[in-house]
Amino acid sequence: MVAKKSGLGKGLDALIPAGNKKAPVKKETEPVIIEKIVEKKGVETLKITEVEPNREQPRKNFNEDALLELSDSIKQYGVIQPLIVQKKGDHYEIIAGERRWRAAKMAGIKEIPVIIKDYSDQQVMEISLIENIQREDLNPIEEAMAYKNLMEEFHLKQDEIAEKVSKSRTAVTNSMRLLKLDKRVQQMMIDDMISAGHARTLITIEDPDVQYNIATKIFDEKLSVRETEKMVKLIQKPEVKKEKAEKVNSFIYKDIEEKIKAILGTKVTVDHRSNNKGRISIEYYSNDELERILFLLESIN
Repeated sequence: MVAKKSGLGKGLDALIPAGNKKAPVKKETEPVIIEKIVEKKGVETLKITEVEPNREQPRKNFNEDALLELSDSIKQYGVIQPLIVQKKGDHYEIIAGERRWRAAKMAGIKEIPVIIKDYSDQQVMEISLIENIQREDLNPIEEAMAYKNLMEEFHLKQDEIAEKVSKSRTAVTNSMRLLKLDKRVQQMMIDDMISAGHARTLITIEDPDVQYNIATKIFDEKLSVRETEKMVKLIQKPEVKKEKAEKVNSFIYKDIEEKIKAILGTKVTVDHRSNNKGRISIEYYSNDELERILFLLESIN
C-alpha cells in the first residue's frame, strides 16, 4: 500500500461541518473543528440493533483477531469513542466507527454511544475513506476503489481527492492504477499473497493470464520486488517480448507437470497452447499401474 503520512492535513475536520443542516451533494469546502467528532456534548445512546453499517463503506475486510482484541477491551471499558451516524429510514447508518460497532456486537453490548449528524452522500463517503486511511485499515484495492467511487459518483478530480486525504496526486494516481490488474491478482493483494509493490510491477503487462502467472510465481518462490521488476523487464523487451513471455509460461507449466507427477508417481506432460488450451498426458507402464493411477484420480475430491 502507498505509504501514509503521519497526519492527514485537513483530514476529517475539513469534511465535517459544525451544524446539522443537510448539505447539498457538492464538493465540500466548509472548515470545521475535528474535536466535534469526539466531544461528549451531543452524544446519545442507541440500541445497537438500531444501528447498521453503511453499504458504501470503503472497507470490506475486517481482521477477526483485531476485532476480538477490541471486543475484549469493550467488555472491560465499554465503547469509549462514540460512533458517527445519521438517520436512514427506520435505522441509523454508520458514517464512522463500523469496527467499533462490530466489536461491540461481539462483546454482547446492547447499547452504543453515537453522535447523530446529517451529511450529504459525498461527505459520508469522504469521511469513511479518511477515517480508514488514518487508521491504515484499507487494503490497497479498497483504497483504490474508494478513490474511483469519489471520481465517478461525485466528479472529483484526482488532485481534489489528494488534497482531501492529504496525499500527493501521484500517490492517488498510483493507487488507482492497481485497478487495471487482473481480478485474480487484485484478490492476491487483498489476501496479502503479494504486496502493492509487486503488483505495480505487473500493471504494464497487458495479458491478464501472464499477470496472474507471474503473481503466482512471486508467491510460490517468495520473489522480491526487485526480482519481479527484472522478470517483467525481460518480458517487455520488444525484440524478445513474446519469447520471454513464453519462457515464463513454460517454466510455470513445467512446474505444474512436476506437481502432478509427484501426485501420480508417473511421467506427466502438460502441452500448453497459445489459445490457453492444451492437453495433459499421463504415462503408465502396466495394467497394474493404470489401475493405481485410476484409483488415485477417483480418490481426488
